[in-house]
Amino acid sequence: MLSKNKIKFIRSLELKKFRKENGVFLAEGNKLVSDLAPHFVCKMLVATAEWIKSNNNIKAEEIIAVEKDELSRASLLKTPQDVLAVFETPSYTVSYETPKRELCLALDDVQDPGNLGTIIRIADWFGIKNIYCSHGTADTFGPKTVQATMGALARVRLHYCDIKELIASLGDTPVFGTFLDGKNIYETELSTNGLIIMGNEGNGISKDVAEMVNRKILIPNYPQGNETTDSLNVAVATAIVCSEFRRRQI
Repeated sequence: MLSKNKIKFIRSLELKKFRKENGVFLAEGNKLVSDLAPHFVCKMLVATAEWIKSNNNIKAEEIIAVEKDELSRASLLKTPQDVLAVFETPSYTVSYETPKRELCLALDDVQDPGNLGTIIRIADWFGIKNIYCSHGTADTFGPKTVQATMGALARVRLHYCDIKELIASLGDTPVFGTFLDGKNIYETELSTNGLIIMGNEGNGISKDVAEMVNRKILIPNYPQGNETTDSLNVAVATAIVCSEFRRRQI
């Protein structure tokens, strides 16, 4: 049985304050919990008896079998599934050297949790293991972000830092950013290492960061010159850019 205090605790994890205080985050759903369980310490697993029986390989410090109506009282989803889990938030060492060796993403105040989660999923698909986030970027471990990653959070590390400080440390390492006055990405030399910066949903890359970008690129509309929407969703733009970088390496 799930006590009122435990329900209150689980639901409190919707707020960053309580996630930070307790050093944990919430994940819901069969696939998401199954994908994250091998990679993070599971502090509490709450699921139906049938789910627990079918997934007895998943370990947790505390396992609570519940009825579906109990689970729905703790769930943050509109349509609760058969399982939710509270995982320990991982702690990663931030290294500014990584973009010198491999391709990384940097997010300059991406504020929508759904966009952030989708970008993490995109990074996972294209083999990008590290994402640097400005302090104004949405919280990686918020429930909406975690849900949107579809398990990719297990394979991509996110580091919150000062983006300008990061770029300043990179020397002549390629730093790419998308701009309307950039060079057509399909006609630009792309590297196997460096930093790809994606900007805020409404304002793009901030002025101070933009001044430090040494490779300005453009995703052209088609046909070029036609009147069109003035921008792409940041997650969509990230997918296009990452796809082109990886296509060159095939």
